[in-house]
Amino acid sequence: MFKHILLPTDGSILSQVAIQKGVQFAKSINARITGMSVMPEHKYYMYQADIIVQVKKETVKQHKLEADRNLSVIEKAAKDAGVPCETFCEISDHPHEMIIKVAEKRGCDLIMMASHGRKGIGALLLGSETQKVLTHSKIPVLVFR
Repeated sequence: MFKHILLPTDGSILSQVAIQKGVQFAKSINARITGMSVMPEHKYYMYQADIIVQVKKETVKQHKLEADRNLSVIEKAAKDAGVPCETFCEISDHPHEMIIKVAEKRGCDLIMMASHGRKGIGALLLGSETQKVLTHSKIPVLVFR
């Protein structure tokens, strides 16, 4: 049924659990995995002109290192399970949009991701990327809590 699973990660413990479950599921159905991490876009505005170039470069470097660490968890889990896997990092301030775009572009037929299960004011203020993916994706989404 499913042949290509997208596993987005934010590096959280819950996301790591979803990765392990996703890799197990992929192995059980002989599917392949695409792992992804979304780094924030760094837009600087006129009033931030005093931010030096070195600080900007260091911020991007730190985000890239974090994304690479997060993706290495997917790569290792897939390799250990013998599941075909590719990983990559995208840049966007709207992770849910990028997750859906990548799933469609790469031909994924399932998105598996974690949800922190925030409720009330926390959900309102922080939003839920998972909820946004569920709301806007035409591709099936399996959520781990």
